[in-house]
Amino acid sequence: LFTNAFVTTSICCTSRASIFTGQYARRHGIWNFGTHFTPSVLAQTYPMQLKRAGYRIGFIGKYGVGPKRDLPADKYDYWRGVPGQPRYEHKDKNGNYKHYTKIVGEQSLEFLQGCSKEQPFCLSVSFKAPHVQDGDPRQFIYDPVYKDLYKDVEIPRPKTDSLMHYSSLPEFLRDERMEARRRWQIRFSTPEKYQESVKGYYRLITGVDVVIGKIRKELQKLDQDQNTVIILSGDNGFYLAEHGFAGKWYGHEESIRVPLFIYDPRLPKIQRGQRRPEFALNIDIAPTILDLAGVDIPDGMQGRSLMTLVRGQRIGWRQDFFYEHLFEHQFQGVNNIPKSEGVVTKRFKYLRYLEQQPVYEELYDLQNDPHEERNLAKNK
Repeated sequence: LFTNAFVTTSICCTSRASIFTGQYARRHGIWNFGTHFTPSVLAQTYPMQLKRAGYRIGFIGKYGVGPKRDLPADKYDYWRGVPGQPRYEHKDKNGNYKHYTKIVGEQSLEFLQGCSKEQPFCLSVSFKAPHVQDGDPRQFIYDPVYKDLYKDVEIPRPKTDSLMHYSSLPEFLRDERMEARRRWQIRFSTPEKYQESVKGYYRLITGVDVVIGKIRKELQKLDQDQNTVIILSGDNGFYLAEHGFAGKWYGHEESIRVPLFIYDPRLPKIQRGQRRPEFALNIDIAPTILDLAGVDIPDGMQGRSLMTLVRGQRIGWRQDFFYEHLFEHQFQGVNNIPKSEGVVTKRFKYLRYLEQQPVYEELYDLQNDPHEERNLAKNK
């Protein structure tokens, strides 16, 4: 378990591109939903590198890089990738309701059942959950089988979702046209909406958890469980009303921090069960996968294999990382996801919003202010 795992850009298209390439956004160039990998960049991604090394490769779920046309379906041995945002609600051939998370699970088992012990495989499963269904007033559309989860629980609101905290933000972030604030109004602006949204979010995550359990059981059934590594992470964090926001994009902990587990049943006992505190980034996933497969890591990858930490090798490791968010999103004449960049260390986080004149700066002492309530940028 990596307890300090982060993304270098908190939005799905850019972060997924970083996961595939092991590169920061300024190198791979994916800043929007309409840009594909160039052929040369695609060839350097971890799935293509593994295919060249003889792996059977599959992709399932939300691809996230580029529009519907020209998706790399023909480059994969098994492709069930979906462009854009998949819908949650489907029907089977008999007209019965079927949630998309369940479909992703069935496709995962189908891929595994098509594998042989003679050929190594790499399956990338890209869940939509727990993303909202954009444009649908229900937002978090979970499988009805989980409707009673948390039914009798009241989930507390986060500390920083208060008028006092929101009032302390600069005027441009409090603008009601800002996407993070517009989505807060939809999901969290009343006690009822907050409870409904957060419980829906957790129910979606439970659905993913159940599918992962089924994948693990299938690996066991196929006698592949002792030779299959499982990596679990996310493409960005998510505000659940912290700072008066919804969505992601900005550099707060809630937006950029992600879960990251590596399960390798082949590891000697002494290397299992570790909780690693070092900075682990989404750009580290691709080189980690290639390292696990014994495949050379391309020079263009900026991340590093996390297995060097797991194995206990004595190496210098990053003490800070760069964050960047240059996504362009226009609404009513403004870019309503303000562009930002910054540097994160174990103790401090420095962020700046590039479009403001003058540039607006934030500095947080994470050691003494873990909820990022006090901006120290103007404190000499």
